[in-house]
Amino acid sequence: MTRKIRLGAFLPGGGQHIASWRHPDQPADGAVDLQFHVDLAREAERGLFDAYFLADGLSVTTTEGGAARVAGLEPLTLFAALSTQTTHLGFIATASTTYEEPYNTARKFASLDVISGGRAGWNVVTTATESSARNFNLDRQHPHAHRYQRAAEHVAVVRKLWDSFEDDAFIRDKDSGAFIDRTRLHRADHRGAHFKVEGPLNVARSPQGHPVIVQAGQSEDGRALAAATAEVIFTAHSRIGTAQAFYADIKARVAGQGRDPDHVLIMPGVSPFVGRTEAEAREKYDRLTALILPEEGIALLNGLTGGTLDLTGYDIDGPLPPAPPTEGMKSRQALIRQIADENGYSIRQLYEWVASARGHYTIVGSAIQVADMLEEWFTGGAADGFNILPPWLPTGLTDFVDLVVPELQRRGLFRTAYEGRTLRENLGLPFPVNRHAAARAAAQAAE
Repeated sequence: MTRKIRLGAFLPGGGQHIASWRHPDQPADGAVDLQFHVDLAREAERGLFDAYFLADGLSVTTTEGGAARVAGLEPLTLFAALSTQTTHLGFIATASTTYEEPYNTARKFASLDVISGGRAGWNVVTTATESSARNFNLDRQHPHAHRYQRAAEHVAVVRKLWDSFEDDAFIRDKDSGAFIDRTRLHRADHRGAHFKVEGPLNVARSPQGHPVIVQAGQSEDGRALAAATAEVIFTAHSRIGTAQAFYADIKARVAGQGRDPDHVLIMPGVSPFVGRTEAEAREKYDRLTALILPEEGIALLNGLTGGTLDLTGYDIDGPLPPAPPTEGMKSRQALIRQIADENGYSIRQLYEWVASARGHYTIVGSAIQVADMLEEWFTGGAADGFNILPPWLPTGLTDFVDLVVPELQRRGLFRTAYEGRTLRENLGLPFPVNRHAAARAAAQAAE
């Protein structure tokens, strides 16, 4: 088998599960402990993961991550430090197209890519919270459609800037004094609806050409943006059927854009509670679930349903009431409602189930059962890989590395050594040819 499962590791130092910081195994200050992040990165690299992924927010909130994630570290700053402590692991950081300018985004990620030797990835987000908008000169966030229109142009400008230098632009010949071939340096000269950017970027290209572009939108606008621009797509599904439908839809959209569907990897999120037996895994799940504070569980549901769900006076052992739709994460709002309705969950049961994975797939079982699920989705047209969300750290990650990875390797589904040194090489993604070099080569071929 040549096709292999790709694995990302979503490792917020404060923990994934909203009560994880209360677990005896997890440092209570993990979100701001650099050495803890270093240890997590090394553990993920020991497990041959493709990348360490971090989401990011632009306001103080406990609604989606629990109290332990109220404050943390800016991902690119952290990853610059972690890249010096690892050799193969990629680093995928989140940055907002709504509240950043393309030049700043391009410069930061290109710098991380050079520092890491070609192991950077950009998770493109539009940032969907009112509290973030109020930190950036707005009273309310922009409408959903506006954010995605801006995002599409933002990504286009960043990619132009990443092509400022061709791969052979730097001569650096001390004897002749020739440092750069200026015919290999190009301005962006972009003028659009949202941005005017001259360029060029003042950071050179890295060994992988430019950072891998990652996206996670599942709405209609999000899917369109992903099909046109993304190389990796993170997605949330709790059933294989919806995952298969999403997979087929995205691959068809990618082909419709004239792109190769094999060069766009779809990686659903999975939160695994792993034991040597199913009973041991269940004990781990029950122990962590018992640590959830009801008020944090309710805050989580409010955040995931758009911030307008008032559960005051409702019995938490009763059904989830309706919530008005918002301009926030529309696909996640719909998914939480779907999980509640399909399973007949009470408010308490719903927040217990989504406390670890925010609507991603949660599995409780032995290493064989977890591997069975990953294999079924991988071979059944639902996934090219998975973004693993260990419920608590570091034990949840170590359980996966020690128990599930060897089982996947035994089945021939996962690597036994890294394929290369860059994130692209390990993901099996092609090197992005500089657009100016490609145009020149095409012109020369036509002569």
